[in-house]
Amino acid sequence: MGLFGKNKTNEGGMLDVIRCDEPSYLIWKWRPQGEAANTTKKENAIRYGSSLRVKEGEVAVFVYPQKDGSQQDFIAGPYDQTIKTGNFPILASIVGAAFGGNSPFQAEIYFINLAGIIQIKFGVPFFDVSDSRFSDYAVPVAVRGTISFKISDYKEFIKLHRLIDFNLDSFQAQIRDSVIKYVKGVVSNIPSDTGIPLIQLERKIFLINETVENYIKPRLQSDFGVTVSAVDISDVELDKGSEGYKELKSVTADITTQTTQAQAAVNIKQMQDMQRVQMKNLEETQRIQREEMQRAQKLQTESANLSAFQIEKQTEVGIAGATALGNMGVNGGAGINLGNGNGFNPAGMMAGMAMGSAIGQNMAGMMNGALGGINQQFSPKMAGAAVPPPPPVIQYNVAVNGKSTGPYTVQVLSQMAASGQFSKNSMVWKTGMTSWQPAGEIQELAALFAQNVPPVPPVM
Repeated sequence: MGLFGKNKTNEGGMLDVIRCDEPSYLIWKWRPQGEAANTTKKENAIRYGSSLRVKEGEVAVFVYPQKDGSQQDFIAGPYDQTIKTGNFPILASIVGAAFGGNSPFQAEIYFINLAGIIQIKFGVPFFDVSDSRFSDYAVPVAVRGTISFKISDYKEFIKLHRLIDFNLDSFQAQIRDSVIKYVKGVVSNIPSDTGIPLIQLERKIFLINETVENYIKPRLQSDFGVTVSAVDISDVELDKGSEGYKELKSVTADITTQTTQAQAAVNIKQMQDMQRVQMKNLEETQRIQREEMQRAQKLQTESANLSAFQIEKQTEVGIAGATALGNMGVNGGAGINLGNGNGFNPAGMMAGMAMGSAIGQNMAGMMNGALGGINQQFSPKMAGAAVPPPPPVIQYNVAVNGKSTGPYTVQVLSQMAASGQFSKNSMVWKTGMTSWQPAGEIQELAALFAQNVPPVPPVM
């Protein structure tokens, strides 16, 4: 630091260039080049019109000693101008118009580094820490690390420190002592505050670091006016050779063994319970599968026997019709008296004829099917010639009460239509159709309903 500009004043005095060229500093007091701080009065006698240069990231503080206390002007960088009362509000009130730039004014000038970060290594010697579960066993613990800080609020910093007495080494020592005190207090309480076993403290270094940093930051800010940018705890060491550590290790080893055994028992029980649940689920799944298979087989059997069942019912209807036909003319029957005392029942005769026709059609179909099967089975062997397969049978499914029944052949549907079980409004579907349709809208079924004309009632 020195006197860079030399301009003659009207009294022959010299004008100064005031700036800080220190490569590393936190607080630095300006003095003329080649002289130590507080060794000459010239450093406190600032000539009006001297040049002031303040770099970005630093602030220049002008301290004016007064009988009722000091006053300050703060010039934050970047700044490069001459010193004038217009730029220094407090200077204007102190010097006044009588100053006129003809004599120096008294002021101490300090540069404060706002951008630089100071790092301090600290080490906390072994101190006793107790486990929250076993307070009788204390183990010596040592902590080492680094703390980084800087000055952010320089006005608050000046309130807490006299700049003229500031010594960086002494200041760092004060910070280090406070950090050691705070780290010791935090680490001593971590086992009880967090429940971490003391024996595992070395493995919880990240949690300890975070807890210490959160505790230290606000306290150093209020105590010293500095902003802590980082706390880096590099090592947490337990004195494994101490009696407390050996006793605690022995006790916790027994507990760990018991805990491991208990956890193993719990795991085994959970595995057994899971196996039982899985076995029950498997049995239930197999039971459902068996029931589904039985139901499918039953449905398949019912579907296969549907034709035989239909033939059986048609036979019963035919027999009933034949019986009614045979009873025509029996005494007491309603009908026309032909003079020989026997009655004639026209309705019975018509029913018998209808049933006989239906039976005949069904029997003819059965015979054709049987003969076709016989021909298909034996004719190729006998004649040695290929026989064409039977024509495809058209079958329809019928919707009954919202469920699909069938499939039924057209012949069976004709009989169902005759008995009133099947109408033109019945919904049907067969392979190849895109949706269900009323039977009366399908050409090959519409004819079934045209034939089912109600019989002519008897003449009264």
